Amino acid sequence: MVNLATITWALNIVLGRWLRSYTGPITLAAARFLIASLCFVVILNRLKPEERRLGVDRWPLFGMALSGVAAFSPAIYLGLRYTTAVNATLITGLSPLITGLLTGLLIHEQMSGRQVIGAIISFTGVVAILFGDSYSFWREIHVNIGDLIVLGAVILWGLYSILGHRVMRHRSPVSTTAFSAFLGLPFLLLAATWEVQKISVSLDLKVILALLFIGIVATFIGILSWNAGVRRLGANGAMAFYNTLPLYGVLAGYLFLHESILLTHLIGGSLIVSGGLLASKVRP
Repeated sequence: MVNLATITWALNIVLGRWLRSYTGPITLAAARFLIASLCFVVILNRLKPEERRLGVDRWPLFGMALSGVAAFSPAIYLGLRYTTAVNATLITGLSPLITGLLTGLLIHEQMSGRQVIGAIISFTGVVAILFGDSYSFWREIHVNIGDLIVLGAVILWGLYSILGHRVMRHRSPVSTTAFSAFLGLPFLLLAATWEVQKISVSLDLKVILALLFIGIVATFIGILSWNAGVRRLGANGAMAFYNTLPLYGVLAGYLFLHESILLTHLIGGSLIVSGGLLASKVRP
C-alpha cells in the first residue's frame, strides 16, 4: 500500500513541477484536495454511520488536516519553486529518521534498531541514485530557502503519519483520510482565494487533465493507500518506504521520457528496497 502511494507521488512531483508555470502552489494544493474530497464524498456514504461523523478523535483529525493537508501540500510545491530536485529528494530521504525522532518525542515510541538500520540503508540508496556516474552531483548541492521549506514539509508529513496511526486504531483508513481532507480543505480554499489575486491561473485541457490525475490518483488513491499502510506498519514502518520516491522517479523517467538507467540506479534501488523491507519486518 505504501509503495502504491509513493508511485503516485513520484508522478505527482513531475506534474507538480510542470504545473508551476500554470498555477500557484496553494491553488494547486486546493484543487487536488477539492477533487479528492469529491471522491471521498461518494465512497463515504457506503461506510457505517459511526465512520461518517466525527467522534472523540476530532482533534487528532484536525491535526492531520492542518499538518498533512493545509500545510504540507502548499509547502512541498512552494519548496520545489526554490530548490532543485536533487536537494528536495535528499531532504525527503531523511523522512524515516525524522519521523522516528518525532515518534519518540511525541508518543514515546522509539525506533527499533532494525528500523534505524533500514532507514540508513534506504537513505544510502537515495544518495546512490542521485549520484549517478558523475561527481557533479556534489557541486549541485547548496542550501537555500527552498531546502528549509522542504525540510518543514517533511516534518509536517511525519506529524500527519503519527496522528494518522493513532486515529486509525479506531477508525478506518477511508474515514480517516476523508475527514482529514474535509477539515483541511477550507483553509486551502481560503488561501487559494488570496493567491489567485497574486498568481494567475492558466487553464487548458492538459492542465485540467493533470489536475484530475493529481486529485484522483496522487491524492485520493495515494493518501488513502498511505494511510492503509500506516495502519498496518505504523508511522516508522511506513516511512521506511518513503525513500522509494526517487526510485520510482527514475523508473518513470525511463518508461515515459526514455532516460537511461545506470548501474548506480540498480544499486541504489536495491538498497532502498532492502532497507524498507528490513525496517518493516516484524518479529513473530
